[in-house]
Amino acid sequence: MAKRGENIYKRKDGRWEARVIKGHNKQGKTLYAYFYGNSYKEVKDKIYMSLPSVNYESTAATGTNEETVRFEVVLDLWLNHKKVRLKESSYVKYFNLIHNHIKPSLGNYPLTGITGALLNAYIAEKHKSGKRNAAGGLSEKTIKDIITLIKSVLRYAKEEGLVSDFSLNLIFPRDKIKEMRVLTKDEQSTLEKYLCSDMDASKLGVLICLYTGLRVGEICALKWTDIALDEHTLTVRRTMQRVQTVDDSSLSKTKVLVTEPKSDCSTRVIPLPDCLTERLLMFRPVCPDAYVLTGKAARYLEPRTFQNHFKAYITGSGIKDANFHCTRHTFATRCVELGFEIKSLSEILGHANVNITLNRYVHPSFDMKRDNMNKLSLH
Repeated sequence: MAKRGENIYKRKDGRWEARVIKGHNKQGKTLYAYFYGNSYKEVKDKIYMSLPSVNYESTAATGTNEETVRFEVVLDLWLNHKKVRLKESSYVKYFNLIHNHIKPSLGNYPLTGITGALLNAYIAEKHKSGKRNAAGGLSEKTIKDIITLIKSVLRYAKEEGLVSDFSLNLIFPRDKIKEMRVLTKDEQSTLEKYLCSDMDASKLGVLICLYTGLRVGEICALKWTDIALDEHTLTVRRTMQRVQTVDDSSLSKTKVLVTEPKSDCSTRVIPLPDCLTERLLMFRPVCPDAYVLTGKAARYLEPRTFQNHFKAYITGSGIKDANFHCTRHTFATRCVELGFEIKSLSEILGHANVNITLNRYVHPSFDMKRDNMNKLSLH
């Protein structure tokens, strides 16, 4: 199986093999290069060493230097340089940011033209409050991702001798704190009653998320082999997502990837409450390698399909509209209300530090604030 979403595989004879796209012929057929080694690292190093390097002396001799080389050329070099080091999903994200947003606006500028003043003007042009819209406005998150990418490209250009130095004083858009949807206790009770009546594997998946805080990609990739019912634990080992195909000759524009979780912290063991374990015992399949959401090893529910199921459950239970991620916010909020130790909660959620948990996922209710205020007493 490929490691971390890359096209690097361990063969039956114990050796590792990689297949990398090197171009296309006149008929448009994809051409591949193959690399072999005795370890994953050896193959990856061979791929990296095969990438085209930048020879600054030769480009300078032909008059292509930091004054004339276009930024789009450096963007392509950086993306090619990063490709073997990235998960496929991350590569697709950077590919789209470069080709959809950066190249159309900044690609024809020379390297020396990528200044703080230009980027600030670019930010002002692209930024509009809210989500991306028909007028071209981008969210604060997308703009920050773009600027972070551009800085990385410029650092790469400096390391390769393509630019002598750069200094950027950028004005980032101010983040707007969005009010996160959290189910009230009554709403959660209503939803749980709906899920438990005529429960199936998909409804069980929502219940699992309400009591563990799993992300949608994590629950979609969860298998029964990840659940130790005797030990009352659930282990998050992988995640699922649908990504765009950017380097493949396949007729399909997208594909489903099952990879390792988004970070080391996201790989975690979660203790299960007794009430959830009892429910899981009722659905344990004959095949331990089956996906939890389908009960079958050969069939899965991808995230978008599962999110549509969740929408149907919200409608069916008659509670106010909510997206799937609210199950994660609801879990975190219930834990805080019950007095969970924040460090433990942060690790259960798979966060790198407690600040992420406190700032993003803890939403104290007004009743909780009132209860805390009532703890004060006059002396």
